[in-house]
Amino acid sequence: MADGFTHDVIIIGGGPVGVGLAIELGLKGITSAVVEKYETIQPIPKGQNLTQRTMEHFHFWGCEEDLRNARTVPRGAGIGGLTNYGTLLNDYSYDWLNRAAVKDYYYSANDRLPQYAMEAVLRTRAAEIDAIDLFYGFDGADIEQDAEGVTVTATEYGGSGQRILRGRYAVGCDGSHSFTRQAAGIPQTLADHDRKMVLLVFTSTELHELLERYPGKAFFNVLHPDYDGYWLFFGRVDLGTSWFFHAPVPADATEENFDFKGFVQEAVGYEIDLSVDYIGFWDLRFALADTYRKGRVLIAGDAAHSHPPYGGYGVNSGLEDARNLGWKLAATLKGWAGPGLLDSYDAERRPVFASTAADFIGNYIEQDREFLNRYSPEKDPEEFRTAWGKRSEDTADVNSFEPNYEGSPLVTGSPAGAAPSAKGTHEFKARPGHHLAPQVLPDGRNIFEMLGEGFTLVSIKGDAALVEAFRQSAEERTIPLTIVEVDAPKLILAYGASMILIRPDQFVAWVGDEGSADRILAKAIGAN
Repeated sequence: MADGFTHDVIIIGGGPVGVGLAIELGLKGITSAVVEKYETIQPIPKGQNLTQRTMEHFHFWGCEEDLRNARTVPRGAGIGGLTNYGTLLNDYSYDWLNRAAVKDYYYSANDRLPQYAMEAVLRTRAAEIDAIDLFYGFDGADIEQDAEGVTVTATEYGGSGQRILRGRYAVGCDGSHSFTRQAAGIPQTLADHDRKMVLLVFTSTELHELLERYPGKAFFNVLHPDYDGYWLFFGRVDLGTSWFFHAPVPADATEENFDFKGFVQEAVGYEIDLSVDYIGFWDLRFALADTYRKGRVLIAGDAAHSHPPYGGYGVNSGLEDARNLGWKLAATLKGWAGPGLLDSYDAERRPVFASTAADFIGNYIEQDREFLNRYSPEKDPEEFRTAWGKRSEDTADVNSFEPNYEGSPLVTGSPAGAAPSAKGTHEFKARPGHHLAPQVLPDGRNIFEMLGEGFTLVSIKGDAALVEAFRQSAEERTIPLTIVEVDAPKLILAYGASMILIRPDQFVAWVGDEGSADRILAKAIGAN
């Protein structure tokens, strides 16, 4: 590249978020260097539950089918969750986090596989894109930024090699202890639950046989009154022998002084035969960076936010960061972004994570704590059964987890006082700031098959003059705009609008049948 730049964007951290961001940028013609200290993927089964929205990312990245083929649980096998009381084999249980309940609002079905399998698919896809350079075995050592760009010094992990990389921007996707965040001087706010947690990976064929009583279930959270609302969490790695287990342990617990095999057996409620393969510890806490941008340095994924692995929100949130930031960086580097577009990354994504942490994950802990303190089958069996039954009927968490950007500076038509949040409602109606729901067109294709790389204007017998105004404004501002014109009255009924402006990340920027096309587009790219 000219002017001493090696790449447009330097990405520090080559986990799923960093590589996903590189793919998003690369498909838009933006060059990037990915600096990742591990040459081989770490074989720890985490980040397994992938939402329908996350699977849409893989669809647009061109590797959805590859991801589904990488499942460690056979295709067609159930991937649902279950909540159990007391022990894993207790008769008190109910379906939990049934994401299939909202499947019709997304183009892709949800899936489940270990993060290491997902990372392998992403690495393979990234290697196919010429705009991406992958520097595995290197770690970020220094970042300097100036008015024109960012210089990143990467050193060989465990060696003496060095790379000097120069980009217009740098993005830290390097985890909760992010070197990038610290080097950029970005503070974070911590909410510590003061709990030491263990992650065990173990093998047990006997547990698989015992859990055949719960067909179609792949992950289980056990609520036990002794653990103050914190979960004893089991997850399948495959459909036979391999498992992982998260749970709170004493602060002084070590691999040498704690009976982890007995702990698992106690949580199961049966002395199963098992072999512990991995023991790791982590601190249960919530962390949120005070800003996601400092000049030309930005952060995403766990570098920007971290939380307990409750409900699979972590990797899904990080990959949404990549989609949101990716199109905005590409627009900025290609020259059609307004001055406020990059700042909108923080304005949209940071409050969504704050809501995810408070309204969902933190709320799980508080609600479970209150329930366990109030109800007990030993004290009042009938009262417990009634309260447990009410919990089993509640699907509000899945239905109301609908991250949206209402009130975003890029969105026209948000309700007064609205702000980006993880709480919302799943609707087919097209709403400013919300994810577009899929719909089938009269010719049998899905609207998602018609979406362009940039913005898309869907006109369902909309005003021809307004369509032309959008076309002209986009040309003048060099905004990539795909116009889809369809004659489908039923689509107007479904979406509640005759015209919809859709962003590159499949969120709705505007709906209506009148207005200033130029003003709407200008707002959507952060130009006013």
